Amino acid sequence: MRDAWRLRELWGHLGWQDIKQRYRRSVIGPLWITISMGTTALALGLLYSQLFKQELGTFLPYVTAGFIIWNFILGVVTEGTEVFISNEGLIKHLPAPITVHVLRMVWRQTLFLAHNMVVYVVVVAIYFPSLVGEYKMAGDDTVQPGLSWGVLMAIPALVLVVVNAVWVALLFGIISTRFRDIPPVINSFINLVFFMTPIVWHVGVLNKVTGGTGGGGDWRILIAELNPVYHYVEIFRAPLLGHTQDWHHWAVVGGLTVVGWTLALIAMRNYRARVSYWV
Repeated sequence: MRDAWRLRELWGHLGWQDIKQRYRRSVIGPLWITISMGTTALALGLLYSQLFKQELGTFLPYVTAGFIIWNFILGVVTEGTEVFISNEGLIKHLPAPITVHVLRMVWRQTLFLAHNMVVYVVVVAIYFPSLVGEYKMAGDDTVQPGLSWGVLMAIPALVLVVVNAVWVALLFGIISTRFRDIPPVINSFINLVFFMTPIVWHVGVLNKVTGGTGGGGDWRILIAELNPVYHYVEIFRAPLLGHTQDWHHWAVVGGLTVVGWTLALIAMRNYRARVSYWV
């Protein structure tokens, strides 16, 4: 890990080159990243706001912020499982720590997220009056305080998510290199995780289904609470929307960070030397 950090100019440059190469000879270049995110968020926001009878002024920013961080998580998980397989040539010919390839991939996904944040800024600018001051999401009795300086909490949240992205790519990358069935299995279940995560729907919908009693012990609430992706999404999305920050999300993410990095470091200690043979 220390050696890979010393080579940050290498993986930083390679991450930039990945984006440039992807949009080479394109007229508007990386702006396609922003356009793709904007059209998807707009379509999902318009559709699900009608299905769940939500006010568009608060629901579209909710979907946009959630979809931005989900897109980052999706990219890290799907590309992380093949991070060593796809870099077979470099691993065999470039004398560098295997962590360099992980950091290159995470850096590339972070740049994608930075492009997508432009969509968030535009949506918030359009619906700013709906997000300032106290408001409620339809179906939820919780009064949200609205946008304030608390939006800066999204910065440490993003840092924590990126730190977790590194161990996810390291751990799943090593396992997937040894067992090639792992990437298609994850790709098969990732869409299910998306629909089970409160991104295009609000947790308040579950409370509404349970009769508006809060449903703390109801199994429907567990659909969200037992989903680790939900907690990663919420620590980043809540400050961006001026929602009340529930600190149990930070506790869950903190616990997952410790456990995940422990497993990743154990895997690296025991198997990092074998990766070049497995690819």
